[in-house]
Amino acid sequence: MRIWKKQIIVPLVMVCSFFVFASPLRAHFQVIIPNQNIVSQDDNKQIDLDLLFTHPFEQHLMNMEKPVQFGVLVRSEKTDLLNFLNEKISKDGLKSWKASYVVKRPGDHIFYVEPSPYWEPAENKYIIHYTKTIVNAFGMKDGWDEAVGLRAEILPLTHPYGLWAGNVFQGKVVVDGKPVSGADVEVEFYNDKKAIKAPADPFITQVVRTDDQGIFTYVMPWEGWWGFAALSDAPETMKTPDGKNDAAIELGAVLWLKTVNKN
Repeated sequence: MRIWKKQIIVPLVMVCSFFVFASPLRAHFQVIIPNQNIVSQDDNKQIDLDLLFTHPFEQHLMNMEKPVQFGVLVRSEKTDLLNFLNEKISKDGLKSWKASYVVKRPGDHIFYVEPSPYWEPAENKYIIHYTKTIVNAFGMKDGWDEAVGLRAEILPLTHPYGLWAGNVFQGKVVVDGKPVSGADVEVEFYNDKKAIKAPADPFITQVVRTDDQGIFTYVMPWEGWWGFAALSDAPETMKTPDGKNDAAIELGAVLWLKTVNKN
């Protein structure tokens, strides 16, 4: 009888372990999306931005504490916008943020955010995604490839606005000012209308890898907002929330782009 129990219990443990570890870990993305990414002289000059931490394709929101920094870079001049943020609480009690900015100068506006570290217990690590998006104002194409100076950053090599669906995008990943070779770049569509259905899990998060110069390439197949998250590990660690252990830190360089369909 004891032998029979042992033979049954061991397979059950193995089966349970399989289902625990086979569950896919969803990609986390810091999001910064404006209501318009090209502002003409005839448009409303106010840009409304949403800042949230989420699984973009599946639209599963996570809690986002107030960022460490939030601002805009226009023609090499930074403006701190942290005090312009307004907290937004979901029906589940999760925090995200909103801000409005009135465009006054022509040129490319690079909005950026450094979030507070997010503790992910499922992966036993902290996540910090340094995130950008670029808005063109009044037709002056000046500064879209300029570095903000974030610790982790994607530098566009392709014009980051005025993109058709099907255009190729290239970016260069830098961390601490140096190109990162062999980094995984996760790509997800911001599926806010839930119009796109994935036939299987591998379709949700696409992955490309940087070359030895830190450059990656991706073709955006349809209209909408696309997020690129280049991931690397920080050399340092942080204490776990209970203060007992050291935990790894995932550094993400994130960039959001919009594509449109041709008429």
